[in-house]
Amino acid sequence: MILRRLRFVVAAMLASAGMAVHAHNFHMGMADISYNERTGSTEIVHTYTGHDLATLLTNLYGRQFDLGRADSEAPLRRYVEKQFTIADAEGKRLPLQWVGYKADADTVVIFQEIPATRLHKGSRIHNALLIDFLPSQRNTVNVQTDGTIQTLVFDQDAIDQISP
Repeated sequence: MILRRLRFVVAAMLASAGMAVHAHNFHMGMADISYNERTGSTEIVHTYTGHDLATLLTNLYGRQFDLGRADSEAPLRRYVEKQFTIADAEGKRLPLQWVGYKADADTVVIFQEIPATRLHKGSRIHNALLIDFLPSQRNTVNVQTDGTIQTLVFDQDAIDQISP
């Protein structure tokens, strides 16, 4: 009887461990790009899994990262500014400004803006955030241009796209 219970407990633990391993096989991020009439700026709000970003930064810099600490902001900013860019229809890179970020136990929300600029159709968006580190990463970007919202999906086969 005890042996049967022990087998059951071990089987349940193995099944739970297997589910935990598969619980985070899908890697995704989301960004919203919209124009703020009040400020006259285009605002970008990214949301990513905190664990994925912390693991990426640990891999890049060889030390542990706690994204809730202030000393994590500079490396995170460098990475985001390298992997996420926007250019106008002629290919001129637009000046994205870092506004800041906030992190909780699960997610990291990153804020950027393009001052005094409205994003137009034909803008070129480069989004390789986490795609360079996690081949299965998919980033959804909701882009508002001229009042219309379009959704673009970025993955390792499509890190550069033109806003419709």
